[in-house]
Amino acid sequence: MKNLMNCALNLDWNLMKLYDLLCLEGLVRGLQVFKERIKTPMYKRVMPKGEIQKLIITEETAKIRPYTVAAVLRNIKFTKDRYDSFIELQEKLHQNICRKRALVAIGTHDLDTLSGPFTYTAKKPSDIKFKPLNKSKEYTACELMNIYKTDNQLKHYLHIIENKPLYPVIYDSKGVVLSMPPIINGNHSKITVNTKNVFIECTGTDFTKAKIVLDVIVTTFSEYCENQFTVEAAEVVFPNGKLHTFPELAYRKEMVRADLINKKVGIRETPENLAKLLTRMCLKSEVIGDGNQIEVEIPPTRADIIHACDIIEDAAIAYGYNNIQMTLPKTYTIANQFPLNKLTELLRQDMAAAGFTEALTFALCSQEDIADKLGMDISATKAVHISNPKTAEFQVARTTLLPGLLKTLAANRKTPLPLKLFEISDIVIKDSSRDVGARNYRHLCAVYYNKNPGFEIIHGLLDRIMELLDVPPGEKKGGYAIKASEGPVFFPGRCAEIFARGQSIGKLGVLHPDVITKFELTMPCSCVEINIEPFL
Repeated sequence: MKNLMNCALNLDWNLMKLYDLLCLEGLVRGLQVFKERIKTPMYKRVMPKGEIQKLIITEETAKIRPYTVAAVLRNIKFTKDRYDSFIELQEKLHQNICRKRALVAIGTHDLDTLSGPFTYTAKKPSDIKFKPLNKSKEYTACELMNIYKTDNQLKHYLHIIENKPLYPVIYDSKGVVLSMPPIINGNHSKITVNTKNVFIECTGTDFTKAKIVLDVIVTTFSEYCENQFTVEAAEVVFPNGKLHTFPELAYRKEMVRADLINKKVGIRETPENLAKLLTRMCLKSEVIGDGNQIEVEIPPTRADIIHACDIIEDAAIAYGYNNIQMTLPKTYTIANQFPLNKLTELLRQDMAAAGFTEALTFALCSQEDIADKLGMDISATKAVHISNPKTAEFQVARTTLLPGLLKTLAANRKTPLPLKLFEISDIVIKDSSRDVGARNYRHLCAVYYNKNPGFEIIHGLLDRIMELLDVPPGEKKGGYAIKASEGPVFFPGRCAEIFARGQSIGKLGVLHPDVITKFELTMPCSCVEINIEPFL
């Protein structure tokens, strides 16, 4: 461990799904098992010698954060490094599986300062008053929410409960507040380096993830308990009267065929060697039955193992991807680029050569971007709506590339003029004839932003695009032409519809001042947007 602490490990914690590797203890343990220096620990849940700690959930929490789980780390020995790692693991879990505390919030408390049983309930903000973590005086929940609006760390979590009529809170039998999840713990039960017994509670809206988080914390730090890798159980009483004991620390067994692993990974290893590889990945395995079956024991630390393919992936990792011999696939097909993507790449190069800068904007946007700001009604856009948008910025799939480019212009207003941007990407339109109810179209959109509209520049760009596509001017012989048109997006008399090969492919023109203003722009702007699929 000492040598490892001197190394620089570049791991993306936010994408990590091996939650036991989010801290140094789990990482070192995993490496030692992989190097076969130690065996995979067996984690045990034990009942206390005296009365079991009990956490009672009231029905008031049902519409806020209905679930909670709990456990006790008994006779744990902290040092400063261990304590810092314990706190750091909680924060990494909050940012990862807990989804910034929206799904699960972790509370850790010095059990010796509290008196059970504990009660998890919900009250009006004005009725909750306690001394929060690292504060010297008591505040009501309302006061705390105002105080933490300027806190760089906690302000990001306030939205989870601030508009709720009731706030969740956990009390002990003497009325001492343990925490107000998911915002802050109470100062009374604050853990320190000298804490010997830790009471852990995880509240949330996702029961499964709450159990996983609890298992990760207790298995990782039970190593420092007097009885290594043992965790003291706690009881949780749900509003319906059902009693559950946590942590579950559930082990389960899965069967996988050795020939399947060899086939999927592309190796030729004996079942015994494959079982050894899996055991090195903390998946205790042995060959059984006809000699082709491998029985794999999934420990509580490996919540990422859901399917046989996850076990096969671990076998490949243990074998080493670089050790897999490269072979030609046994197929007779020849890979080739999709014609539409090839056309897109060719156009990108020539658009850049014409002096335009490529932008890559979001495929999702707000209803306001594609309707109100463009002077259109949302029902006329045939937009595909997101049923459960997480933010107002991503409510619908875009039906035009123009809003994304205009927002990019707005974000770069201070850049020297002129600004010339383009994008070649998909838009999405409702289509009842498709089995999914919608279809994609590949569009090209370009904008010119300067002190003068620059319509002639956009028109010249269109001519250049048509020249590259080998489409001659004129309506005859599959050529192209523009015809005067109108639209709410464009200035009256400064709009034209583009026809090519007998069909309308888009429009070009000078944007209406109202559209420019709504996108927080101050200069004239011209644009062209066409569908490039007819040119395949």
